Amino acid sequence: MNIPIKVIIGDALTINTDVLVLKFAQGLFGVDLIVTERLNKIHSNLTKLLPETGNFLQIDTYGSLGAKEVLYVGVEPLSVFRYQNIREFSHRAMAFLADESPESETVCFTLHGGGYGLDEIEAFESELAGIVDALSKSEFPHNLKQIIIVEIKENLANRLDQALKKLFPLGCVVINNDFPERNSSSEWLNNVGHLSETKPLVFVAMPFDKKMYDVYYYGIRGAVNKAGYLCERADEAYFSGEVIEWVKLRIRQADLVLADLSQANANVYLEVGYAWGNNKKTILLANDVNALKFDVKGQRCLIYNGIKELEELLQKELKQIPLLNR
Repeated sequence: MNIPIKVIIGDALTINTDVLVLKFAQGLFGVDLIVTERLNKIHSNLTKLLPETGNFLQIDTYGSLGAKEVLYVGVEPLSVFRYQNIREFSHRAMAFLADESPESETVCFTLHGGGYGLDEIEAFESELAGIVDALSKSEFPHNLKQIIIVEIKENLANRLDQALKKLFPLGCVVINNDFPERNSSSEWLNNVGHLSETKPLVFVAMPFDKKMYDVYYYGIRGAVNKAGYLCERADEAYFSGEVIEWVKLRIRQADLVLADLSQANANVYLEVGYAWGNNKKTILLANDVNALKFDVKGQRCLIYNGIKELEELLQKELKQIPLLNR
């Protein structure tokens, strides 16, 4: 039995599917918030009905979305919703639908974790692993014909599609005797999510600014991942009052802190100071030596003039740093 799985560039609000699966992280963020605001016009007091951690809420969209139904999965707050939790989330969603919506032919997920700072590929693979966990245990709707991951950002969707094809070159999960076919993906399946927190971590301190988008995704993240590290940062828009404690925790847990000082952002300087106070190895970056403030001018800093140069400089620098066993 083959279950096709694919990444689609599109809007979660308009995607044609039987069920759109969303998380409720004891707060609404991103697409979860947008979908809920629309459904709240149909289902009065919807926000009061959203599920606590471990519970579910499945509702009809009555044509207000492309999806016929939305399944909310109650999960932990974002500050503790990490790779293992993402794997459990997608598994639980599929298992719930096996019992409650066995006739569903298409199930759609969005990416979780990347938007608020987790390593997007590790988060995506953890989500895939949870889906495969469910398929391996026959915990999925018996009429299931396709699983979709929808992403509105074309560049991100393409990155996810590349990751998907590495794991499932045929574009589907092959199930033999109720278990996914054993292949080169098996070791990944056993480990991702479960052992993600044991991987060396780079925490990136930089402004969450659209102007820095290419710097992060094409200059930093790729180089960090190629070196074998997880690459994380924090988006204040998702954490509000919790962001400071979350950032401090990730810095303490990081093997390396990488800071871009190009915009002389006060928060980034604070994060560098906190990293130094915790004896964390740091790599400083800037696109203009004149942007550096007096308190770091005496420190070694990688000065880059473009995205490609940054990636090359960072790859060279990271090769000189042995990965720490944790």
